[in-house]
Amino acid sequence: MDGVLSQEEINALLNEPGAEASDSAENELSDAQKDAIGEIANISMGTAATTLFSLVNHKVEISTPVVSYGTWDDIVQEYEKPCVFIRIAYTVGLDGSNILVLREHDVKVITDLMMGGDGTNTDGELGELHLSAISEAMNQMMGSAATSLSSMLNRKIDISPPNATVINLQEDIDEAEIDSFLTGKFVKISFHMEIGDLVDSTIMQLYPISFAKDMCDGVAKTMEMDSQSVTADSSAANSGNPAGAQPAAASAAAQQSQQMASQNTAQMGQPMG
Repeated sequence: MDGVLSQEEINALLNEPGAEASDSAENELSDAQKDAIGEIANISMGTAATTLFSLVNHKVEISTPVVSYGTWDDIVQEYEKPCVFIRIAYTVGLDGSNILVLREHDVKVITDLMMGGDGTNTDGELGELHLSAISEAMNQMMGSAATSLSSMLNRKIDISPPNATVINLQEDIDEAEIDSFLTGKFVKISFHMEIGDLVDSTIMQLYPISFAKDMCDGVAKTMEMDSQSVTADSSAANSGNPAGAQPAAASAAAQQSQQMASQNTAQMGQPMG
């Protein structure tokens, strides 16, 4: 992904025939909206990866995201061991929240690196130290991602401090206690993440479908406004060129007329032979 939606994708987001009725009935994203969410996630997590690099001092690579739907059962099947759910709530600019899911080992590696270790001190169970460290890392990462999102939506975006919780998916969990949107179908965005040669894993970002649609609408409107602004500037420039050319032409004609008049005057002053 190159981080830029085509004009066709913008048009599809703004005016897709029958999309609104279909989405309301089926609670799904259109293909154009899926593409937009992928672009948003790609740009946001790219910024977050740069921030994580500064925290762990190791090269961080996050792949192009894969956008799909998910349910709580899907998450339980994909994560066999205890994992960490990090809930990020938006306080300004967006109404809603999303959840990042990280594997237990990944959290331990990141914590050890943040504490000045070499990333190999991963023995023992996850404790408050790990949760505090990963919460701080996510606070900085998602804060920088919110800044990128703010540029895309053309409005201020703020988040609350992330809340990290260890979840053992092999136990009976009331997913509604984590976040109410987990009780139904939601948007699941998967990234492949590598941190040096220490982490080679998958992280997931979970969105309520309604929240994802709000972001798509915001980005589409911003890009449409930018497109209209560029078109207006281009039209103004094009319409201004002929008007600007006329004075230049008139000036050139006046100069030529003056030269001819001077020549005629000089000729008239010469004696006839």
